[in-house]
Amino acid sequence: MPEVTVVGLGLMGQALAQAFLAEGHATTVWNRSAGKAERLVAQGAILADSVRAAVVASPLVVVCVSDHQAVRAVLDPLADVLAGRVVVNLTSGTSEQARETARWASERGIGYLDGVIMDVPQGIGTTGAVLYYSGPQAGFDLHEPVLRSLGGATTYLGADPGLSSLYDMATLTMMWSILNGFLHGAALLGTANVPAATFAPAVAKGMATVAEWLPGYAEQIDDGKYPALDATIDTHLAAMEHLVQESEVLGVSVELPRFVKALADRAVAEGHGGEGYAALIEQFRRPIATRG
Repeated sequence: MPEVTVVGLGLMGQALAQAFLAEGHATTVWNRSAGKAERLVAQGAILADSVRAAVVASPLVVVCVSDHQAVRAVLDPLADVLAGRVVVNLTSGTSEQARETARWASERGIGYLDGVIMDVPQGIGTTGAVLYYSGPQAGFDLHEPVLRSLGGATTYLGADPGLSSLYDMATLTMMWSILNGFLHGAALLGTANVPAATFAPAVAKGMATVAEWLPGYAEQIDDGKYPALDATIDTHLAAMEHLVQESEVLGVSVELPRFVKALADRAVAEGHGGEGYAALIEQFRRPIATRG
């Protein structure tokens, strides 16, 4: 089976190596602390005595370390042996960091793919694991069969190496927005001694309803037209004011509802009050400093 090297054996790196081994791929591993490789070696992995030896062992090198600075610290001295190989960087970072690392690799004749893992270590290797990759398609096509060992939902996004990190950041902002909304709602209901466990099913149902709205909102955003199919921003704004008032009266933090209301206030001030909620995209498209 094709050979693969995994550099970095934190919880996620170990999960990556285990998934490759489970699919029968000859897997070489390396970590600064060699002790983290013991279980993998017992499962059939080959522990390299140096990161240089690990890289030389395989045409595909998967890196999963703490940040892009650590990636470069590991890879910079190895440019000579990395040339002609493909590096898949599954280390979290920004899109600009991904593009910078891709430029470094391209200048040295190193194939490079940036990737993100949208799952926890326990999900790696399952059909439900979601991984995104971006960068030169030739490298993805060459190693796609091996990379699919990591998860059933393996998606190539395009040639721009920063796309996978952008998807990661976009998903994180959605995740934190949902979680913060749940926590604020739980705090509100907690003033009436309603357990969060009782509230959770109602939130899940509400999330499912909102998810059904997303394709229509996406179409409006792409078209640049925001018809009010259900409620106008003016209508939403009135409800937002109620939420601010409720939070104040109950002694719950008003930071989140005030922020949401401030976005709607600005949209109304710019003439979007009679449009649908998707018009708020205009508030997110530019930094505060450029707003009138």
